[in-house]
Amino acid sequence: MTSTWVEPSNTATALLLLGRGSDPATERGVECPGDLPAPSDPDLVARAAAAKAALGTKVFVLGHHYQRDEVIQFADVTGDSFKLAREAAARPDAEYIVFCGVHFMAESADILTSDAQKVILPDLAAGCSMADMAVLSQVEKAWDVLTDLGVAQDTVPVTYMNSSADIKGFVGRHGGVVCTSSNAKRALDWAFEQGSKVLFLPDQHLGRNTAVLEMGFSLDDCVLYDPHKPNGGLTPEQLRDAKMILWRGHCSVHGRFTLDSVNDVRERVPGVNVLVHPECRHEVVTAADYVGSTEYIIKTIGAAPAGSAWAVGTELNLVRRLALAHPDKQIMFLDRAVCYCSTMNRIDLPHLVWALEELVAGRVVNQITVDPDTAHHARVALDQMLALPGADTPPPTTV
Repeated sequence: MTSTWVEPSNTATALLLLGRGSDPATERGVECPGDLPAPSDPDLVARAAAAKAALGTKVFVLGHHYQRDEVIQFADVTGDSFKLAREAAARPDAEYIVFCGVHFMAESADILTSDAQKVILPDLAAGCSMADMAVLSQVEKAWDVLTDLGVAQDTVPVTYMNSSADIKGFVGRHGGVVCTSSNAKRALDWAFEQGSKVLFLPDQHLGRNTAVLEMGFSLDDCVLYDPHKPNGGLTPEQLRDAKMILWRGHCSVHGRFTLDSVNDVRERVPGVNVLVHPECRHEVVTAADYVGSTEYIIKTIGAAPAGSAWAVGTELNLVRRLALAHPDKQIMFLDRAVCYCSTMNRIDLPHLVWALEELVAGRVVNQITVDPDTAHHARVALDQMLALPGADTPPPTTV
């Protein structure tokens, strides 16, 4: 699962996110070894339904909450990344797991499912900008820095679920744990029982928000490690004194929400409830009324009284779906600008139809596999997360 990292140009990155071009520095690509149906094909829905019916119980389709509606309609289960991976593992009779999400999610499904099951990602270019901000070679170099300073033995690595299998494997090899946005506090509580400091990967905002707002740390207890700078851009004293070493990574969707967005919606909509994901910036989270994972956001909106107004800071596909599902409430996107997860949206109906029809024809395409050594150590870190107290009942977060 390792690859040589080449810093892409701004233009190349922009084109890739827009669905044009490819990323030759990784295993991902955009070419399909066959004919991709045209988006204008009026029979796409019927073709997807027919292919899925022909495969029957051999196929299990997973749809992430941020996925397009045209794809979600064919999902057997919807949910966040970890829930979907566990759902796949709970279907041992399904030979094919078609994961309508992004690359790291499909990796997690491959790690948790049996060797007999094949995990398929309809478009290999459906990646995650946050996960790609932590490359194994960079993290290993950072660990070398901590080792040279004599603090690595006191440091516990914790990685967010939104990370590559390589990073999960690194964390497992070094006695760490994986976390989700729901159980980040429990994971950090456990980590600080093992050591005196944490290297938190790859989302700086989730790490900072959890440490400061839920655990009582100060902002001064947190330092930001930039892998593109010598020693992360930090002095030895800063690294030695820090309790939370936050990786310089973020979600391209949640990171765009600003304090101005919150202030603007409060001025426009009196009495509005601001509900955001903990991947948002610290100043946005502290200004919000409610903060929680994607599942928490869905449950909060569902339980809200009729007539209430909600400005939601998360991916637009989900916000639109919530608004349609709850017409008795005023539900709006926190930011005035449209903000889809561009890489998640690479998986569209043509790619799903193509993948399913190839399976019907007996051809397995776009299979995601994690090498056994990486999978073993990643599973160690995932199992440690599952062993956390209260792992099955993640608490909501409010501020």
